[in-house]
Amino acid sequence: MITAYVYKNRELAITELNIQDVVPPDTLWLDLFKPSDQEREWLSKYSVEEVPEEEDINEIEASARFYQNNDGLHINSLFPLRVGQDVKGVNVSFNLRKDFLLTIREDDVGLIRLLRNYLRLGRIKVTTPQGLFLELFNLKVDYLSDLIEDIYSVVDGVSEQVFENNELDEVFKLITLQEDSNGKIRLSLLDTQRSLRYMQRYYRGELTDDNLKDLREMLLDIESLMPHSQFIFDKLNFLLDAAMGFSGLQQNKIIKIFSVAAVIFLPPTVIASAYGMNFTNMPELAWQFGYPMAILMMLASAGGTYAFFKRKGWL
Repeated sequence: MITAYVYKNRELAITELNIQDVVPPDTLWLDLFKPSDQEREWLSKYSVEEVPEEEDINEIEASARFYQNNDGLHINSLFPLRVGQDVKGVNVSFNLRKDFLLTIREDDVGLIRLLRNYLRLGRIKVTTPQGLFLELFNLKVDYLSDLIEDIYSVVDGVSEQVFENNELDEVFKLITLQEDSNGKIRLSLLDTQRSLRYMQRYYRGELTDDNLKDLREMLLDIESLMPHSQFIFDKLNFLLDAAMGFSGLQQNKIIKIFSVAAVIFLPPTVIASAYGMNFTNMPELAWQFGYPMAILMMLASAGGTYAFFKRKGWL
C-alpha cells in the first residue's frame, strides 16, 4: 500500500496511490506499507539507487543501516511495537530526500499511525521532510519512555508477589517477560541514539537550527533514559535471584518435612521388622501381651524421636 501525504497551502492531504499514479507535487511523506514487487518496481522509477529489500532493512551492520547515496540519507531504525504484554522490535527504512520523506515498512507500526493522526488533526505542524523525520523520532523517544514507566509499575507488582512468596511460577514468567521487553526497549534506544548521532554528524548541513536543537534534546532524553533501563535490568536480576531463593527455601522445607518424617518412623519400623521375622525361638510370640507391647514400643519410639526433634528446634 502506497500513501502520499501532500502538504500544500498549509493543508495536509492524505492520498492512497496505486502503481498507475505518479507522486503528487508537494508530497511531504511517501509511506510504503508491505510493498508488493509491483509497488517496489513503481518506486524504482523515482529512485536513482536500488530500492532496499526487506532483508536489507533488517541488516544489523552500521554500514547497511546508516548511509547516504544519490537518493539522500538512508536510516533503518528499530521501532518498538507492543503485542499484548510483550514488546517486539520492528525495523523501518527511512530515505530522507530533498523533496520528501520515504518510509518502507513491513509491519503496522503504532507510532506511524499516531503521527498520521496528529498530522490529520493538525497537532503537528511540519513543512519539511527533515522536520517530519525528527517529529516521528521524538514520538518514538516519548513512547520508549512510557514503556519504561510501564515496566517500572509491573516490576513493583512483581516485587510484592516475590516477597509474599506466592505463585512463584507466575512470578518467573513475569520477570522473564519484563526482562525481554526491557532488552528490546534498550536496543531501540541504542538504535535511535546511533541514528540521530549519524544524522547529527553527516547530515548537519541539511538541518535548520531548530532541527539541530530538537535532535540534541532527543539525544539528551535518550541519555537520561539509559540509566533507568539499566536500573530495571538490575532490579529484575535481583527479583529473579530472590524468587529463586524463595523457591529453594520452599523445596528445602518440603525435603525437611520428608526427612523428619522418615527419621520419626524409623524406630517403629525397626521394632515392627524385628517382631515380624516369626522365628521359632521368639518368647514374645506366645506372650499374651506381646502385641500391645509392640504397639506401645512403636508409639513410644516415634513420640520420643518427635519430642527430641522438637526440643532441638528442628521442627
